[in-house]
Amino acid sequence: MTIRAAPPYLRWVIAAMVVLTFACAPAGLAPAPQATPPVMLERAAAPPMAVGGTTPPNAEPYDATFFKTYGVNPFIDTEDEHLSTFGMDVDTASYTIVRRFITDGNMPPPEAIRVEEFVNYFKHDYPEPEEGAFAIQLDAAPAPFRGEKYRLMRIGLQGRHILAEDRKDASLIFVIDVSGSMARENRLGLVKRALRLLVDELRPTDQVGIVVYGSRAQVILEPTPASNRDIIISAIESLQTGGSTNAEEGLRLGYQMAVRTLAEGRITRVILCSDGVANVGRTGAEGILKEIRGYVADGVTLSTVGFGMGNYNDVLMEQLADNGNGSYAYVDTLAEARRIFVENLTGTLQVIAQDAKVQVDFNPEVVSRFRLLGYENRRLRAEEFRDDAVDAGEVGAGHSVTALYEFKLHDEAEGRVATVFVRYQDPDTGEVAEIQKSLETADILPTFEEAPLSFQLDAAVAEFAEVLRESYWAQNTKLEDVLALAQRLSAAMPDDADVTEFVYLVSQTNRLMGQE
Repeated sequence: MTIRAAPPYLRWVIAAMVVLTFACAPAGLAPAPQATPPVMLERAAAPPMAVGGTTPPNAEPYDATFFKTYGVNPFIDTEDEHLSTFGMDVDTASYTIVRRFITDGNMPPPEAIRVEEFVNYFKHDYPEPEEGAFAIQLDAAPAPFRGEKYRLMRIGLQGRHILAEDRKDASLIFVIDVSGSMARENRLGLVKRALRLLVDELRPTDQVGIVVYGSRAQVILEPTPASNRDIIISAIESLQTGGSTNAEEGLRLGYQMAVRTLAEGRITRVILCSDGVANVGRTGAEGILKEIRGYVADGVTLSTVGFGMGNYNDVLMEQLADNGNGSYAYVDTLAEARRIFVENLTGTLQVIAQDAKVQVDFNPEVVSRFRLLGYENRRLRAEEFRDDAVDAGEVGAGHSVTALYEFKLHDEAEGRVATVFVRYQDPDTGEVAEIQKSLETADILPTFEEAPLSFQLDAAVAEFAEVLRESYWAQNTKLEDVLALAQRLSAAMPDDADVTEFVYLVSQTNRLMGQE
């Protein structure tokens, strides 16, 4: 009897068995071709701006595409508080995720925007430190989008560069999501191409291990010297999708492998490649980290690299990286994979500062109010700055960190505007260092146009992010004004492809918002 000829109740039973067969396919095995999955049909029926709901598995919300809002920093009167404290951040995922939305012709949800990750995506030519891990550069000029009485201050922190040949040997344990959702948009295919790029950059003394997870986790490749390139590439090419998503088990197995490779003077890092969705076992960042927190204390760092859009959990990926003492990036193209795994490989792998924090002390006699742009989920209490037990940010070799403040001066005030303090721990010696630098009113440039081009670009990028996240402070900003500034900067920086692309993104957004 054929399925078509079976009674209706029996056809339902057979259909259910087929669905269960695909859902329970073991990790690493490819299911047979099938019709468009139900999740794809559901998303096709949704409006372009739909980003999912709030279904709460394991008491922590996740959905087809999930982001979390952290609010928008307010202006603070210095008579109430003159200190501003936050942990450093070198993540860039928010910018590349939004780039994917806009390039696809969709407006990103406001909660996807993290201003600091927009600004830190762009290259900065800050001076190198003469000693220690960081050099501080301070710039200030009139704020171009906030009225004539406001100024914009940029804090530029440049991390010490380490030559590729001087970096430590690395043990890299890749934990790769091969669940069914990684078949969408050929996400696993992009992961494979990205890893091939990275393997070609490794030294013979580096090691690569691979753990995959679908419904269950399994070891595909024990830690193998990079000199055995063919073995590593063969393991990468063997990966296939199938099953549910047990990220907890995959990370646990990856950490267990990583801790076996721990050695003094060697980098040990777990790199999670996933779309961030977890639907088996513990599915929230805190729940998963309870299983692996001890390994973090042992010195194994975790970086997360996101792939895909739709059925994507930005919250899980960002929080895992934050709590795992690593960084979070999102790969939307092979070019972005090359940026992370080739051009910035040493910075991606070798940490030069742990628990890095910034505290800005505004002078109440000179500054009446101030506002930090972004870093809402990195905020710290003032007393936590010199509490070295407080977890903060990790910074890799050669990375720069930028923070922007808008502030208003008292009329006719002169003197010290603010003092910037930077505190961090040396990852090798455990010693804590603190440096500082001050900005005077005499250092504030008379016009915005006299500021360095990179300063002007940071202002444009930050305001673009403010508009996208519907910030109260940018409600009167016209996107066409941001576009005009971006176009002027692109003409002055014709060889910077990132600036050219930024102009396209602002222009495309202007069209999507119906302002053009």
